[in-house]
Amino acid sequence: MAITPMKREFAGNTVGSAIEARKVRFNWNNTPMHWVDNDPYATHLLNVLHLLLPAGELWFCRIYNKALPLVSDAHLAADVRGFIRQEAVHSRSHDEVLRFLEQHHVSIRGYTARVEWLFERVLGDRPFGNLFWHRRLDKPWLKLRVGLIGAIEHFTTTMGDWVLNAKGLEGDNVDPVMLDLLRWHGAEEVEHRCVAHDLYAHLGGGYVRRQLLMAITFTALWVLWVQGIRHLMRNDPHIPNDYRWGWQDFRRLGREGKVPTLGMIVRSTLRYVPPGYHPRDEADTEQALAYFRRSPAAIAAAEAA
Repeated sequence: MAITPMKREFAGNTVGSAIEARKVRFNWNNTPMHWVDNDPYATHLLNVLHLLLPAGELWFCRIYNKALPLVSDAHLAADVRGFIRQEAVHSRSHDEVLRFLEQHHVSIRGYTARVEWLFERVLGDRPFGNLFWHRRLDKPWLKLRVGLIGAIEHFTTTMGDWVLNAKGLEGDNVDPVMLDLLRWHGAEEVEHRCVAHDLYAHLGGGYVRRQLLMAITFTALWVLWVQGIRHLMRNDPHIPNDYRWGWQDFRRLGREGKVPTLGMIVRSTLRYVPPGYHPRDEADTEQALAYFRRSPAAIAAAEAA
């Protein structure tokens, strides 16, 4: 079954596919180590994104390049190509933040090595090795991984919508460059939010499998996020010895609008459950496109192009 993605409003024009890779650049020279209110915990709750995304989004690109020959709908194929280009830029941009952390003597390699192992080995083309693999499994395994990306993209859309509306991050004590990175990325996640779902449906993905993959995704992302926070807090040499952090601080930061709340994440997951779910009902494309018109990095990229 061919799925024609929704038309998108882009720069005032209605077009079939307008997923554009903006080649943004960021300068971290004036970014403080603890860029959210000089608070290590608030900062590292969001910094986990930088640890997860470089390897994860390159994996998205590899899977979608393999899936492209199976796409028979021209509009969807164009959107998949745009998605790949955007995700490649996302991976590079977050990888630059990893170098920023290393320059500040925050050890990240132990955690990022585990993330890379997850995407390259466990979710690679032959997770059990050549000895236990048959080429007839290649296509079903590819389609299953496309479904995993669809579930992950639901959460990246949720995060993108949240960061575009996060009033708690608009104070003078939040680094504007890091905030621009997160909001530019969030806006592009909103912009291409339908692609993963449409591709999964186009390849014959069903409802029951979609829910099973969401259960796996929710659990894995929660575990990875908690582990990432603990890793950063343990390996940040700039945290005072008397600094204390815990669940109550997470709740407080959520109330202040500086990090997503657990309730928001749970409600987002529940919206994925109905059979009629579609990402077009999540977030606001116009808001995302409006951000590109005021994002310093996106404006500079457009002028350079």
